[in-house]
Amino acid sequence: MSDTQQVENFGVPWEREFGYVQAIRRGDTVYLSGQVAHKGSEIVAPAPVNEDGSVTDFSNTGEQLRQCYANAAELLRRFGASLDDVVEEVIFALDLDAIDAVAGPVRKEAYGRPDPQVTSTVVGTPRLAFRELLVEVRLVARV
Repeated sequence: MSDTQQVENFGVPWEREFGYVQAIRRGDTVYLSGQVAHKGSEIVAPAPVNEDGSVTDFSNTGEQLRQCYANAAELLRRFGASLDDVVEEVIFALDLDAIDAVAGPVRKEAYGRPDPQVTSTVVGTPRLAFRELLVEVRLVARV
């Protein structure tokens, strides 16, 4: 196995503030940090939150999930890879009913096939990095 290392970022403020990279290649494996729904530093389809910061509507889960995969695909492209190279994904979702309702079609669209060839785990979580986020996807690819 090669000891090649490459890192990639989007240049968003939270990479520096938290102290991490969006993706890193070690040898023939690319590890992606949890991808969230953003374009630049703007959250895509932000969930509405009440004065306590709690999400009041989960209907943007599908739109956010699409953006997570779009961001992942962009990072993978930088490594000469694609979602076809993904071997494992973990989806973190605030509402399991909402993710169950949209994940199948969105995932099949992202992977471009009716039977994505990737291991997948869905985990319910009480909160993500930003209050307006509904979903986050972490991926591992082999190249």
